[in-house]
This record gives sequence, structure tokens and C-alpha cells, in this order.
Amino acid sequence: MRWVRYERAGAVRFGFVHGDEVHEVAGEPWSAPSEMDTRVSLADLKLLPPLIPPTFYAAGVNYRKHLMSAAAKRGEPYVPPVQSHIGYRAVNALIGDGTPIVIPRDSSGRVQFEGELVAVIGRGGRHIREADALSHVFGYTIGNDVSEREWQKADRTFWRAKNADTFKPMGPWIETEVRLSPMTTTIRLNGKVVSEFDTNDMIFGVAKTIAEITRYITLVPGDMIWMGTDDPTLDMVAGDTVEVEISGIGVLRNPVKGES
Repeated sequence: MRWVRYERAGAVRFGFVHGDEVHEVAGEPWSAPSEMDTRVSLADLKLLPPLIPPTFYAAGVNYRKHLMSAAAKRGEPYVPPVQSHIGYRAVNALIGDGTPIVIPRDSSGRVQFEGELVAVIGRGGRHIREADALSHVFGYTIGNDVSEREWQKADRTFWRAKNADTFKPMGPWIETEVRLSPMTTTIRLNGKVVSEFDTNDMIFGVAKTIAEITRYITLVPGDMIWMGTDDPTLDMVAGDTVEVEISGIGVLRNPVKGES
């Protein structure tokens, strides 16, 4: 089932996609919502990010080729990580499908895409076993972890490099019927395929990452975890359009513009 979030009649609402219509619900998708009588055309809706999470987690250094490339650029040998690297992102950066990514005026120009699988938690908990972890996932969506590379190197944290307004496109919906093993992530820049990789070819998969987080932190319904990306990640400039497609979920498409 595909769940969307949108604005109608001045209020933010959730619904599920049925054919070319959205059936509106009362409540959040992961909390047993009740279906209402309202039906709206999917084509007529401007989709918002499919959720605003209580906590926004991000799993870094999670694909080998991406890590090997980064090490080579630093002139260092590749050393495989021995544990998950978990960070946080800011919800102010979230935008939905079709909304422009805005490059700040004082950016170095090295602003790059990172297409990522996003796991949405439906059932929370602490000390979740890896064997049980996927049963805590409500569904999956697509993220683009836009990154300003010079700021990423210069700052002690990623406060602006990855969290500037509009730097976290996500959507277009949450898909609950997903099989991780055969998924492919394809990224297109201006219609041309520039990156393609096996989505599930992670160093630390979704289940292992959930287990690692909950050794120390309680996950709650609506939390989400972005699962990292593989190489190449390329520069985007004003006028570009970037698309992240994950098979079995859909396509997240956003234009790029400069700050006015």
C-alpha cells in the first residue's frame, strides 16, 4: 500500500493511493487510522514529505564503493567500518516530490545528490533483536541526502552541509509492500542515468542498523532511518533536475535552483 501526505482545505492530511485516487484517513498511517469518505485525485495533489519524523536518523558510511572513493580522494587506504555510523538530520530540510532544491547563495557550488532508501518505523522499541527488526518497519520511501561538500569538510558537524533548507527531498510516498533483496537504486540527472546500484548491498542493512540504534535509544513509531548511498555522487547546478528511483517504491523528482 502507498501512503501519501498532502495539504487539503488548509490542513495536512494522510491518505492511501487506490488507483488514481487517494482515500483520506484520520490519523497517522502507522497508528491504525480510520478511513474517511473523502476521495481526491492523486494527479491534483501536491505531495508533501510523506512524514515529519519525531527523530530523523541517518546511517553513514554504509556502501563500500562510496567509502573507497572517499578514502582515495583523501589519499588514504580503504578501511571497512566495524560498526554502523549513525547520525542525525534536521526536519527543517525536508521537502516533497517536485519541490525545488535551493542552492544557497554562498555555496561553493559543490552540491551533490545522494539517493537513499528510507526506512519508516511503525512499531517502536528498545533492544530490538536483528532477527525481529524488520517487523518494526512500517514501510519505505526514497530520500535524496543533498550535501554541500566544501561545507561538509569545513564544519565540525553537518549543520549546514546536509541540513540547509530544502536539502532533504523525500517521497513521493511510503510503500508498505517492499522486498529489499531485489531492489535497485537508479539516479538520473537531467534524464541521464548517472548512478545505479543494488539498494540492499549495504555494509550494515536495515535490520542490523535498527538493532544497533536500539541498543542505546528507543525508537518510536514515525521515526525514520536514511540508509546511505553508493558512488558516484555528482554536482548539481541550478536548472538541473535530479530523479532518484528505487524499484518497488517509485521515483522522487526535484528541480534544482539557486537562491534568489
